[in-house]
Amino acid sequence: MGLLRKIRTTGRVAEPAPPPPDGEPLPAARALRGSARVRCVDAGSCNGCEIEIAAAFGPVYDAERYGARLVASPRHADVALVTGPVTRNMAEPLRRTVAAMAEPRIVVALGDCAIDRGEFAGGHGIEGAVADVVPVDLAVPGCPPEPDAIVAALRRVTGR
Repeated sequence: MGLLRKIRTTGRVAEPAPPPPDGEPLPAARALRGSARVRCVDAGSCNGCEIEIAAAFGPVYDAERYGARLVASPRHADVALVTGPVTRNMAEPLRRTVAAMAEPRIVVALGDCAIDRGEFAGGHGIEGAVADVVPVDLAVPGCPPEPDAIVAALRRVTGR
């Protein structure tokens, strides 16, 4: 009984939500109604960005509390989170992945390599940056971007 009394008298104990991210929500955020399904696409990265994505969806940063949820199929996705420079072998699969997504869809270029090819610029197997292959709606810089930046970008997408 002592534990139950302590729970009742203490109430909820949680950290306050962080301030809203810089920038306005994306125009498609209104259509998504506060939640987005995210499909991650590795177009040729070193996997540094993927580690940070895992941290962003882990218990510390918890991107799901802002309405972003990972899905396994592009047909169920609203957002394509693309990492790495686009290799020649991944250019067509990336186009097909984005084409398989329903409208409104949002493409996020995550990391310096996805934005401008980063360390891979000039490589013979590189098709280009993500924006050279598919239209990009939002770019998240960093090598790799910190989980805070990833969560802030997803908050702009969901509008939460």
